[in-house]
Amino acid sequence: MKINRREFLLLTAGLAAGGKALAEGATVAAGAGKVVNIGLPGKFPADGVYKDFRDRGIFVVRQGGKLLALSAICTHRKCKLTAQADRSFYCPCHGSTFDADGHVTHGPAKKDLPSLTMLPNEQGELLVTLPGS
Repeated sequence: MKINRREFLLLTAGLAAGGKALAEGATVAAGAGKVVNIGLPGKFPADGVYKDFRDRGIFVVRQGGKLLALSAICTHRKCKLTAQADRSFYCPCHGSTFDADGHVTHGPAKKDLPSLTMLPNEQGELLVTLPGS
């Protein structure tokens, strides 16, 4: 794996701080994806689906006071999903649907949406790790 100087510095700074403080866009390890800083939990106050990071491959879902980060990419053919008013997700490419927990409700997709790792940094901002490519 080849990383640039900025990524190296961010990675080593994160490891020196116990792995907690990785900056947005840092590559975390071979095979791992990128880390996206989605901000403070207060940015997601009400139950529902937040689409702010859809273009980065992330939906943030708040249900019953709990935050969840789900992949915004269909497990069938990697199309970007759209969030529906009923908190479900729809794939415009082939018609797959998923519920608010990411479970397949209609195919052709057979796999549920992956939950993405979401951890706070030292400032309390949430960092979401995207799958590696």
